[in-house]
Amino acid sequence: MEDTYLHKGLRKKLVEELEVRGINDKRVLKAINKVPRHLFMDSSFVHFAYRDQAFPIAANQTISQPYTVAFQTELLEIHSGDKILEVGTGSGYQAAILIEMGAQVYTIERHKVLNLTSQSLLTELGYRPKFFYGDGFDGLPTYSPFDKIIITAATAEIPDILLNQLKIGGRMVFPFGEKNVQTMKVIVRTSEKEFRTSEHGSFIFVPMLKGKE
Repeated sequence: MEDTYLHKGLRKKLVEELEVRGINDKRVLKAINKVPRHLFMDSSFVHFAYRDQAFPIAANQTISQPYTVAFQTELLEIHSGDKILEVGTGSGYQAAILIEMGAQVYTIERHKVLNLTSQSLLTELGYRPKFFYGDGFDGLPTYSPFDKIIITAATAEIPDILLNQLKIGGRMVFPFGEKNVQTMKVIVRTSEKEFRTSEHGSFIFVPMLKGKE
């Protein structure tokens, strides 16, 4: 669980790259600079940790590209104390970023192995989101409403069940589209039955699947 001066220097360089690419939220950049991304990857590939690229993890999933993590996080417009539902825990890296920004994170993962490994790692690092093993399409109605919802996998349908778990004024950020390329969408709940949608560029994510395994 080492976080050396070398790692910290590489993170600082990564943050500078993200600023050049247009990430402006200083709190997002501060969180990226704080969280040791190399600990969320297999130790054999630690030299890839601070490159701005996605990388494979267990269960045929990926740890997202740092720019993508920063971009989605910036779109969430997080305030300290926000109650956030994360659909797709994955490596746990995105949850750590959200917690560094003062959010209360509820994170759900359909892959048992990722649920267990991320829970172990995040806890060891001192990050304590509320972990759930289940189908992300269902969300967590018992714990709703949420200020923000982030989906970290591509969905070809807008999940109404999740939209209904947003507070009025709440935001959901997710990649929408088929498997080849997706459009990053932001949906804001403006009233009990009304929503406003905006689009924010193209990305590539692994697909969001129903059920759990």
